[in-house]
Amino acid sequence: MVRYVYDFQDGGRDLAGLLGGKGANLAEMTRLGLPVPPGFIVTTEACRAFLATGEEPAGLSAEVSRHLSALETISGRVLGQADDPLLVSVRSGARFSMPGMMETVLDLGLTDESVLGLAKVSGSERFAWDSYRRLVQMYGTTALGVDQARFDEAMASLKEARGAPDDLHLDAGDLARLVETYRRIVRDATGRDFPQAPAEQLQQAILAVFRSWNAERARLYRRREHIPDDLGTAVTVQRMVFGNLGPDSGSGVAFTRDPATGRPGLYGDYLPNAQGEDVVSGVRDAVPLAELEGLDAFSYRRLRDHAQTLERHYRDLCDIEFTIERGTLWMLQTRVGKRTAEAAFAIAAELVEEGLISADEGLARVTGGGLARLMFPRFDTAATREALAHGVPASPGAAVGAAVFDSAEAVRRAADGEKVVLVREETTPDDLPGMVAAQAVLTGRGGKTSHAAVVARGMGKVCVCGAQDVTVDAEARRFTTADGTVVDEGTVISVDGSTGDVYCGAVPLVASATMRYLESGEQADSVVCSVDRALQHADLTARLEVRANADTPEDAARARRFGAQGIGLCRTEHMFLGERRKLVEDMILARTDADRDQALAALLPLQREDFTRLLQAMDGLPVTIRLLDPPLHEFLPDRTGLAVRIAAAEAAGEQPDAHDVELLSAVNRMHEENPMLGLRGVRLELVVPGLVTMQVRAIAEAVVERTRAGGSPRAEIMVPLVGAVEELRLAREEVTRVLAEVGEETGVAVRCPVGTMIELPRAALTAGRIAEEAQFFSFGTNDLTQTTWGFSRDDVEAAFFSAYLDKGVFAASPFETLDREGVGRLVRIAVEEGRAARPDLQTGVCGEHGGDPESIHFFHATGLDYVSCSPFRVPVARLEAGRAALHRVEAGDSR
Repeated sequence: MVRYVYDFQDGGRDLAGLLGGKGANLAEMTRLGLPVPPGFIVTTEACRAFLATGEEPAGLSAEVSRHLSALETISGRVLGQADDPLLVSVRSGARFSMPGMMETVLDLGLTDESVLGLAKVSGSERFAWDSYRRLVQMYGTTALGVDQARFDEAMASLKEARGAPDDLHLDAGDLARLVETYRRIVRDATGRDFPQAPAEQLQQAILAVFRSWNAERARLYRRREHIPDDLGTAVTVQRMVFGNLGPDSGSGVAFTRDPATGRPGLYGDYLPNAQGEDVVSGVRDAVPLAELEGLDAFSYRRLRDHAQTLERHYRDLCDIEFTIERGTLWMLQTRVGKRTAEAAFAIAAELVEEGLISADEGLARVTGGGLARLMFPRFDTAATREALAHGVPASPGAAVGAAVFDSAEAVRRAADGEKVVLVREETTPDDLPGMVAAQAVLTGRGGKTSHAAVVARGMGKVCVCGAQDVTVDAEARRFTTADGTVVDEGTVISVDGSTGDVYCGAVPLVASATMRYLESGEQADSVVCSVDRALQHADLTARLEVRANADTPEDAARARRFGAQGIGLCRTEHMFLGERRKLVEDMILARTDADRDQALAALLPLQREDFTRLLQAMDGLPVTIRLLDPPLHEFLPDRTGLAVRIAAAEAAGEQPDAHDVELLSAVNRMHEENPMLGLRGVRLELVVPGLVTMQVRAIAEAVVERTRAGGSPRAEIMVPLVGAVEELRLAREEVTRVLAEVGEETGVAVRCPVGTMIELPRAALTAGRIAEEAQFFSFGTNDLTQTTWGFSRDDVEAAFFSAYLDKGVFAASPFETLDREGVGRLVRIAVEEGRAARPDLQTGVCGEHGGDPESIHFFHATGLDYVSCSPFRVPVARLEAGRAALHRVEAGDSR
C-alpha cells in the first residue's frame, strides 16, 4: 500500500523529492533537535495522484486522520476544539523552492465557537479575531476561489473608516466585524457559508494546495526556472505558533549570510506582533533583524546559535523562517537560500577557504548564468546625478526602463520591445509575469526578505525594495518622491540594485569590475577574486576545450584574454564586406574565366592578410576557418532597391545606370525562393570555379608567412553544408591540391586538417561515411536546428515562439538551449558513427549553443572535444565546462 503521509521525525532532507523541500528540511531540523513545532507531511506522490485523476487518492483521508490524532496527542489539544483549540498551518512545499507561487492557509481549525476559546486561553480577544479573519481570507481565496481583491477592499475600507494606518490599529471589535464581512464575502461569492467543521477545512485546504501546483503563476515560474511540471508539491501540516500575540511575539526571516553580497553574519527582517506572511507580504515595514537583539536578546542569541548550526550542517547559506511566541523561539522553515551572483561566488570561495566544502563543491555552487550577470555593465558613478529615491539594494545590477505600475502593462510593453521597470507598493505572486517581463523591480515597501527581493534574486533580476521615500499610486499610475517629484507611467528611470539608488532618466553604463578583470587582469574586489578562483579551478577540471567564434584579430585577441583555447569558427564571408564587396561583385559579374580569375586574384592578398593577422593573434592555438558559406547574392545590392532605381529612371525618361542593370540581371539570375537551402556552402565551392582555390591558397600562404616569422600557426579548414560524402571528397581533393602546391612553391610544408560542419540531418545520419573524408566535425547547431525543426529562424522566432513557450511546446527556445531529443540525438549519432569510422575524429560545436550552460553539459556528456562561442561567452563556457566535468564524475563517468 502506498504511504502518503510522514511525520516530521520520520523524514530528512534526503527525501526532498517525496516530502518537498519545506517538509524535508523541517524533518531535518527536527532530527537536529531544533525547536520545530510538530507536524506531518502529505507527499508529492499524493499530489501527483490527485492531479492525475482530480480525485483525492484512496486512503489519504484516513492516513491524514491518523497522523492528525498523533499530533493532537503530542499537543494535548484537539483540532478546533471549543475551549483550547489546536490550530494548524497548511503550506505547500515543492522539491525546488518556488517562493510564493503556491498556496498557504494559516490558523486552520478556527470556527465561530473555537475563536471564543482561543480568546479565553490566550487572554487576547484581538489576537483571536485577528487569527480568524486571516483564516477566512486565506481559506476563501485558496480553497473557495474568492477574489483576493474583495478581502483587500474590505480591509482598506475598515482602516479608512477607523483612521487606522495599518491593521495593528484595529481593535478586537473591529476585527470581529471584519470576520463577519469576510464571511459575507465568502457567502456571496460561493453561495455557501464558511465551513465550521475543522476536518472539512483541513481536507479542502490540502486539496487546494495540490491544485495550486497548476496555477498559472506556478506554471510560469516553473517555465522560467526550468522546473519539471510533473513533480507535484507536498503539503506540510504543522501546529500553529503565533507571532501576533503582542509585543513579546513576532515573526521574521533570517539568512546566515547576506544573500546580496555573501558577507557572513545574521541578516534579515523582523516584524513584532505579526505572523510570518506579514513579513514577506510587506503589509507593514519590518525592522532589521539586528534590532531583535534589543527587543529580545535571549531569542536573538538562540536564533544566532541555531543559524550557525544550520549553516554548518548544510554547509551553505541558509534561509530561515522563525516565530517568537511570547518569548519562545520556534523554527518554522529552513532551506538553502537564494542569492545573487555576487553572493554565490563570494560564499563558495569563503566556504572553500573555511574548509567546509571542497574546491569541486565550490565550483558546483556557481553557474555560468551567474557569471554572465557579473559581466553585465553597471552604472557610471561619475555620470550619475542626484538620486531620485533610495531603497534596499535587494538584487544587484543596473537597469533602465519606462516605469509601469502593473504586471499586465509590463508584459504588454515588453512584448512591443520596450524596456520597463515594474513599480509596485509591494509585489505579490500574481505580479510574476510582470517581474519576468521587466528589466527591474522597484517597491515602496519590503526588505531583502520580501517577495519581490526573493523572487528577483532567484531570477537574477535587478531589484530595489522598501524605497520609503517613494509613494506608489497604482491607480493614478505614478509615484511621488519625498521632495514632491512626480514620476508618471512611461517615464524612463534607472534602477541600481547594487546601491539601492533610483534615478530619473537613463544613466550611462560602464564595464563591471568582473569584465574589467577579464579584459585587463584588473582585480578590484573580493568578488572578482572569487570569480578568478572559480575559473582557474574550472580550467583544471574541464575536459571540454573552449574556443571562440572570431573573424577579426581584435575579436581573437579578446577571446584569448578571456581564456579561449583557439578559434572554433572563423566566418570568411565577414571578410568580404565593406569596401571589398565591390571585388566580390566583380567576381559574380565576370563574363569570362579571365575576368573571374582577375577578381579572385584581387581578393587573394586581402584574404591572406586577414588570415595572417588572425593566426598571429592565436599563435600556437587552433584556428578553424570556414570556407565561404552564404549565397553569393547576399553580396549584391537589394533586388527591390535596384528595380526601383531602374524603374524610376525609366519613368523619368532617363537611361538607367548600366551597372544597376547588370547587377539586377545577376540578382534575378541568382534569385532563390529559399536561399538557406539553395546554392551555398560546399555547393557554391563546387560550381564557382576558383573560389575554393583562392581561399585555400590565402590560408596556406598565411601559414607559410607565420611559419617563416617564427610562429606556430595551426590553421584548420572547414567545408560548410556538406550533405554527402562525395561533396566533401571533391572539396577536399581541391584543398589538398592547393596546400601541396603552396608547399612546393615556398618550400614550407603546409599541413591543415580538413573537416566539415555537420549542419544538415543527412550529414548527421551519414556521419560514418563522411568521417572517411573528414578529420574533424564541427556541429553548426544553428542550421542543424533550423533544418531539423523546419524553422526559418529569422521568420519564426517573433511569429510564434512566445506562444510555443506559453503552451509548453518548448521549455526553452531551441535556438538558445539545444533540443536534446531531436537535434541532440542527431549530434549523438554523428559522434558515435563518426568515431566508429575514424577513432581520432575531433568533434566540436560552433553554433550559439556552444555558449549556453545547459547545452554545454550535453556536449560534455556526448563526448565532444570542444565548444566554441562568442568571445564574451568564453568565461561562461569555461566555467560550465568545468562544472559539466564534475557532474559526469558524480554520475560515475571518469572520461
